[in-house]
Amino acid sequence: MFSKKRGFITASITALALAGAATLAGCAPAASDEVVTIGVVPGGQPYWETFVEVAAEEGITVEIKDFAEYPQPNPLVSEGELDLNQFQHIAYLAAHNVDAGDDLVALGSTVIYPMNLFSSKYKSLDEIPVGGTVAVPNDESNRARALLVLQKLGLIELKDGGNSGSTLEDIIADKSKVKVTELDAAGIPGALPDVDAGVVNNDFVEPSGLKFSDSLGADSAEDAAAAPYTNIFAARAEDKDNETYLKLVDIYQNNADVQKAVKDYVGDGAVLVKTPEAELAKILAQAEKDYSAQ
Repeated sequence: MFSKKRGFITASITALALAGAATLAGCAPAASDEVVTIGVVPGGQPYWETFVEVAAEEGITVEIKDFAEYPQPNPLVSEGELDLNQFQHIAYLAAHNVDAGDDLVALGSTVIYPMNLFSSKYKSLDEIPVGGTVAVPNDESNRARALLVLQKLGLIELKDGGNSGSTLEDIIADKSKVKVTELDAAGIPGALPDVDAGVVNNDFVEPSGLKFSDSLGADSAEDAAAAPYTNIFAARAEDKDNETYLKLVDIYQNNADVQKAVKDYVGDGAVLVKTPEAELAKILAQAEKDYSAQ
């Protein structure tokens, strides 16, 4: 999923709350002019329109703020400029928290996007030659995940089985079939003619003309190693029990119209997940520990 860049698109989608917004037990009443702002990347996904409409029916005014790239939404949540964001997986949030000394939390799960291996030279894993070169993303969280994918597919072996903080230094060379090189995630599809294979983030598969059906292999939502790559709503730590925000998570996960809109957009490229908040907290804590140990 992610390469680190900068940029902000000032586009937003706003739905006006229904008159007489509902009072939520355990939190302050939602005033008619109160807006819950959610930052998303890359923005423009049509399912957010459905989400905003359903939230309004529940008495919650939501404003979706679209960002072109990844680094800004987390600091803006920390600073209170955004209430929530939904663009990242747990491993990315862990890296942010460690690097920034932050304590953002995973409020609710959304989807897991499998990470796929592609080649423009070979049609199967067996054809990849011994000593061949495979490209992986060079940002911390996605590099580690890509290495775990290569290990699952039998192309490399990692020290102690690897984790969400693994680096190229953890590759056991004499037990691995291929060599691994790092490239910017967005550049891997275009570099496939120059390497034997490459692990491509979901964001760049279809835009680059690749087809999921041509993947040589991927991780799975059912893999324990995939847990840190669960995409999530993120919030400030003091808002982890905010009932309005938790209601929005519930709408995303359980409203039939929203779920259909999400599935229509992501298709077969993602798996919808409903991981309990307590489990998300455990996964985040371990991911922060793994990242810190790099």
